[in-house]
Amino acid sequence: MDLVAIIGWLEAPHAELARQVLQRGTAAIFAVAFLSTFMQFPALLGERGLSPAPRYIDAGGLEGQPSIFRWHYSDRFLRILCLVCIAIALALVAGLPQLGPPWLPLLAFLVLWIVYLSILPIGQVFYGFGWELLLCEAGFLVAFLGSNAVAPPTLALLLIVWLVFRLEFGAGMIKMRGGREWRDLTALMFHHETQPMPNPISRWAHLAPAWWHRAEVLGNHFAQLVAPWVLLVSAIGAIGSVGGDGAAVTAVLGVIMTVSAAIMILTQGWLVLTGNFAWLNWITIVLGFAAVDDRVVAWLLPTWPAEREYAPTPVWWSILIGLVFLAYVWLSIPSVRNLASKRQMMNASFNRLRLANAYGAFGTVTKRRDEIVIEGTMADAPGDDDWVEYGFKGKPGDVRRVPGWFAPYHLRLDWLMWFLALGQYGTWFRVLLVRLLEADAPTLRLLGHDPFDGERPRWVRARVYRYRFATRAQKRETGQIWMREDRGLLVAPMGLGAG
Repeated sequence: MDLVAIIGWLEAPHAELARQVLQRGTAAIFAVAFLSTFMQFPALLGERGLSPAPRYIDAGGLEGQPSIFRWHYSDRFLRILCLVCIAIALALVAGLPQLGPPWLPLLAFLVLWIVYLSILPIGQVFYGFGWELLLCEAGFLVAFLGSNAVAPPTLALLLIVWLVFRLEFGAGMIKMRGGREWRDLTALMFHHETQPMPNPISRWAHLAPAWWHRAEVLGNHFAQLVAPWVLLVSAIGAIGSVGGDGAAVTAVLGVIMTVSAAIMILTQGWLVLTGNFAWLNWITIVLGFAAVDDRVVAWLLPTWPAEREYAPTPVWWSILIGLVFLAYVWLSIPSVRNLASKRQMMNASFNRLRLANAYGAFGTVTKRRDEIVIEGTMADAPGDDDWVEYGFKGKPGDVRRVPGWFAPYHLRLDWLMWFLALGQYGTWFRVLLVRLLEADAPTLRLLGHDPFDGERPRWVRARVYRYRFATRAQKRETGQIWMREDRGLLVAPMGLGAG
């Protein structure tokens, strides 16, 4: 096989839709992620944040971690980087760098990857979510899809399929090795109610009959335990069948890949409809398009071309893709071992570059929902009727308020409040209470409602409430979305002198 034939074998001329969705969709998620950082990082982790990044850096928190903030951090510098990266991401969404040579979108995505990779360690617990790792890895891999001038590279697409496999199958195995509720098909009888941040449809989904919840779990198991294997095996088979007499086999495998991807995409779409999981489901949908074949799309939408003409792929570009592929095979060895392990880790990195990670979510499902409600008062000696509640933007509080729709935007403080109610207490919460006593404006902007309109309260406290969705009868009778019962104090009344 000569060099020209090898380069042709490494091209995927039926994957233009896949490339466009992968590049523009990943860039859109980057824009949302950097916007979330621009809006929330200074109040949460900035120079006067709840868990200040400068203090973390000075204490050696970046030891062994790749981060440009090793040399300098300031809130102003962080915000400038976020604005630059949002501009780059929006340019990619518009497809502008893709109009140039292959190295131009490569450079754009690598800038986004490097900056976000730098933010993760100083983001500490507020950035300790699986979708942060996923965005970094996706941004790195999508960088090697090239520009519109050349055909999408087969090996880069295969690496993204491998990412989808680890993401979905890893999540499926975490569930099978986790709580019994996933094995007895009862998990979704609780999950819609107890998930971190419900949305307007979550209550409706929770009130569905038991048979529907069992069907949801079965569908989830198929999408995460069966479809990923079909996808991966057919993707590898399609590469081995490229060219000559294998063209018909490749076309059939393209259909199988597309159907497998569609199953996972539709499953993720249902999760988008029933919950707020930041950009986890959105980016999974985007990555699922790596397996969508243009010939199948052309069959469904005749206006879409089944195959396109491209300029010859530069030799240096094919060599680069091949080297990245080989390096990724090596980096993936720990994640393969992890998938086979009975002590499977969830959302873990095995190298400093956060590549070839382990993923998973909700290995166990919380059966009851506790919420931490923060209250304040202006009274010097408050009675029970003197306390009023602070409202958060996303998490449940006001029992009459319909949960909002925020994903793919990530409300980081609201998510940490969910973990706080599970007993994962952090020093940041004590600082949050102090900031409320100070009526700190950046902190108050993280909330949905300040009952004191910017004035300083005399005291604040935190109570624990048990929440559950109102039944249809209770909703008609009370007008409430949630029913709740007081479970007692978490933090006794404190003033600034106690902070």
